[in-house]
Amino acid sequence: MVGPVRALGGASSVVFVLVAAILTLFMLAPKSVLAEDKLSGDAAKRRGFEGPQGVSNQIESDRAARERDLFEIPFLTPYFAWKGELADKYGFNFAIDYTAVGIKASDSLAGTDDNATGGIFRFFGTWDLIGRGTETVGSLVWRMGHHRSYSDTNPSELASVSLGYTGVINPLHDDEGEKLNNLYWRQIWNQGDIVFIGGFHDPADFVDVYALTDPLKHFSNLAFLTGAGAMNIPSSGSLGAMAGSWLSNNFYLQGGLADSNGDPTDPLEGFDTITSDREYFTNVEIGWTTSPERAYLDNIHLTLWHVDERDEVGTEDGWGAAFSASRWLQDRFLPFLKAGYAHDSGSLLEKSVSIGIGYQPQIIGNDADNILAIGFNWGEPNSAVFGSGLDDQYSVEAFYRWQLTREIAVTPNIQYIRDPALNPEEDNIWLIGLRARFAF
Repeated sequence: MVGPVRALGGASSVVFVLVAAILTLFMLAPKSVLAEDKLSGDAAKRRGFEGPQGVSNQIESDRAARERDLFEIPFLTPYFAWKGELADKYGFNFAIDYTAVGIKASDSLAGTDDNATGGIFRFFGTWDLIGRGTETVGSLVWRMGHHRSYSDTNPSELASVSLGYTGVINPLHDDEGEKLNNLYWRQIWNQGDIVFIGGFHDPADFVDVYALTDPLKHFSNLAFLTGAGAMNIPSSGSLGAMAGSWLSNNFYLQGGLADSNGDPTDPLEGFDTITSDREYFTNVEIGWTTSPERAYLDNIHLTLWHVDERDEVGTEDGWGAAFSASRWLQDRFLPFLKAGYAHDSGSLLEKSVSIGIGYQPQIIGNDADNILAIGFNWGEPNSAVFGSGLDDQYSVEAFYRWQLTREIAVTPNIQYIRDPALNPEEDNIWLIGLRARFAF
């Protein structure tokens, strides 16, 4: 496969092939809409400052009623009705999902795998325990899961271990078994004007988010997610806190602190590391949007962060900045720009710029949840981690998420990596992936 790619004669030909592939997917695909990201009024503010992948937003998007494109699952109707009764009577909302992924690369380093498969089972929810139905609500929020690889190399390691790419593809699909990703208290005042969370949490649910930031539903390459790959953000299950406030209908301010040594496979250890190691990740973010209900569609924000030196893993202290801008146009286009810079720390990239666009053709109407998107990234590997003199990397990802029913979505994607920094033998690597998500 490498020979034909080289024969194309340059980057312009590669881009042409990718665009042609996207157009082919579009021609074969039915209607679509970014329904989960178009939250309404106070409901959007009430869910706090988490991104689309956050627990509350994930539950709401899965629960949203949609017309079925191909087939229905009628025997699940009583189950969803029962869930609705729990939410109405007791403020107890929960969901279960399973996401499987498979990825195949055109080439790999000698002695390594060129493919990977894995799956994640999750149970997550919220329970409004104080002030349910009022403007001041206190809730318990949780998410736990089981992460399993079905191949020798797990999907989250394939890019770095097998391809020599200083980046991560499918960052959540590891082989670490049981995890406690979230278990925290969320306090909301004045219908979400002010939000505080404290406990075990995933900082990536809150930091530098935008409408296409969920790695289980949107892009799978970290270069198009948090910090554009140039941020040393802690893992899920980190002890810490986050607070956010709407300064007006257009501006918000948020910030947080998290234990850099958090381990979702052994969360109780966090009580020791956060007090004895005292190695923290801190961030502050200022953002603008056209209105709170479009906070992840029409959004411009700047995130500043700092991470302490970590003795056990041998990374230096460092700081950085992330910039993000997106705008929802004509109810179908979402162009975006993300950029990141890291000084030292343990981030994969030192400098990174990603541009792209999401598209929902709305061929028939706004009654589906499909997304077509493409992104381009330039990244400079972090010299503090990998040493100096490495080539800059270029990557492209295109995906189409096809929501078959409210419960089932499939997402084929195609990716291209140019000049993987740790693989001087290969100039071009192609990847084909397929993701399937079942949500109940």
